[in-house]
Amino acid sequence: MARSKQTIRVGGTALYKTGTSGFDVSDPYHLAVTARWPVFFAVFVAMFIFINFIFALLYWAVPGSIANAEPRSLRDAFFFSMETLATVGYGTMSPATTYAHVLSAIEIICGLVFTAIMTGLIFVRFSKVKPKVLFADRMVVSTHDGKPTLMLRLAYGRAGILVSADVRLHMLVATTTAEGRSFRHTRELKLVRSHMPLLVLTWTLMHHIDEHSPLHGLSADEVIAQDIRTIVTIQARDHSLASDILDLKTYAAGEISFGMVYSDLVTFDAASGTHADVSKLSLIQPE
Repeated sequence: MARSKQTIRVGGTALYKTGTSGFDVSDPYHLAVTARWPVFFAVFVAMFIFINFIFALLYWAVPGSIANAEPRSLRDAFFFSMETLATVGYGTMSPATTYAHVLSAIEIICGLVFTAIMTGLIFVRFSKVKPKVLFADRMVVSTHDGKPTLMLRLAYGRAGILVSADVRLHMLVATTTAEGRSFRHTRELKLVRSHMPLLVLTWTLMHHIDEHSPLHGLSADEVIAQDIRTIVTIQARDHSLASDILDLKTYAAGEISFGMVYSDLVTFDAASGTHADVSKLSLIQPE
């Protein structure tokens, strides 16, 4: 059976994969956790209605099963099923036969299991921490300490702080093998500093473009021609939330600005202290 094309978003880049299934009923947990909220709640409501409808049919199939219900009323059977599944039991309608008592007991057990599963899934979805790491829109290449340097500025988008932040910077570089085959491999870019014990305001990543760098000797046009892509990953711990943060962003070749620097966004005042305007994170200016 042919499988549809799946879209995978890595940072801001869309990648596509075929040969895999995006909807795998054998892995319901993954489907429930990764589905969008509107889809999740729509499936939740649909399952709740479906279960109640099945039990309502079972009650309706045996007349006289429900006391104080209208004879042959599927509506009453449905609402009684909802009250039973939710373990509410208003008392107006109640099981009237042994068959109905057994069926309602089974439905109560199903209701408890259904509630426990959905409560767990909702907790997992709510407990997922959104990274909220802010990355500059563009990377820049300029001279720093007399050396050509690739730089990227980032900040934490919450009022809290990140501790023990580790960053890795990689580039996807296209090459041609001796056999003439095109091959894209990953090159790690050595950073001046890849670990920050405490990230409070902003952090500018720096990679010196020396003879060991994949960017060595390349102009802006050559970077675009080779379709070099950059991937930055960060892993840290949010001190306030007491949870790990993991985020990434990708940059296309055209998102590297040569001969530009980031505009200052940190100011200091003796009265008010140090202030960082994160809204200026992506502002650049000529070197």
